Amino acid sequence: MKTVNFNQSVGLALGGGSARGWAHIGVIRALTEAGIDIDYIAGTSIGSVVGSVFAAGNIKDLEEVAVRLDWKQIAYLFDVVLPKSGLIDGKKVAGFVRNHLRKTNIEELPIPFCAVSTDLNTGDEVVIREGDIIEAVRASISIPGIFTPVRNNGRILVDGGMVNPVPVSVVKEMGADFVIAVDLSHGLVGKKGSLQNTPPEVGVSHSQKDDQQHTEKKNTILEALNNRLATIDFSALSWTKHSKNVEPLPSIFDVITSSINIMEVQISATRLKSDPPDLLIQPDLSHINFLEFNRASEAIEVGYAEAKRRLTMLPMKGE
Repeated sequence: MKTVNFNQSVGLALGGGSARGWAHIGVIRALTEAGIDIDYIAGTSIGSVVGSVFAAGNIKDLEEVAVRLDWKQIAYLFDVVLPKSGLIDGKKVAGFVRNHLRKTNIEELPIPFCAVSTDLNTGDEVVIREGDIIEAVRASISIPGIFTPVRNNGRILVDGGMVNPVPVSVVKEMGADFVIAVDLSHGLVGKKGSLQNTPPEVGVSHSQKDDQQHTEKKNTILEALNNRLATIDFSALSWTKHSKNVEPLPSIFDVITSSINIMEVQISATRLKSDPPDLLIQPDLSHINFLEFNRASEAIEVGYAEAKRRLTMLPMKGE
């Protein structure tokens, strides 16, 4: 394993993963405690949210808000409006991020930052290095089918996870000598019943009551979103309704998010193999559902613990 020298420039590549992205906060805490200063940050999707706030110097405030989020606040942020190109317009989410930033433009941030998105028309990776931070983050988190795309300089941009889920290459291009990457897709695919069940957290003791409460929170969020969908007239799609005698298929949110999980797992594995970081942190967050933003405390602690574990294996030169 490559030795990290405190005289080297260090880059941090934060991957996508929706609610599991709160783990990035725990990873950052562990790096800070280890005395590792970050010189460059690149983020994809939720990684761009946490990365931009960290670059702005406001990560502690974000953590305080994240751990207090409940399902009602989450359902409010994900207000279903069903425009033609997505289920959610993302304006409330953008406002949430704006509340944690002291700067307006990327080039004003104390730490150099990039947000990764995808050009929907060409399939090209688009790295946003300047301009409005919220527009950049909003493009990076635009999960196809859920959030509406973002228009930017004549392009239509969506989630960067479609092309570069863990932006190691971007951080290297920014000038980092030593790259730390956080991949949130570890263990997501291949678990039987993963669409409907919430497995207990690995290495943490859960009571049956805890598991029931987590499942109820997950179902409450999905129920709130699906109830909004139910109020919309889908007369042209009435043929999709199920008979009472037929077991219902997963909700539209489950179908989209599980499809995104599969895609990002495959792409992440390929990209990390072809362009490996110097230190790879892969917290197992498979027990946290795509939309369970109310489980921030768990995600943060898992990210922190895994980062600490990986750092103990990393040889370091003196300052």
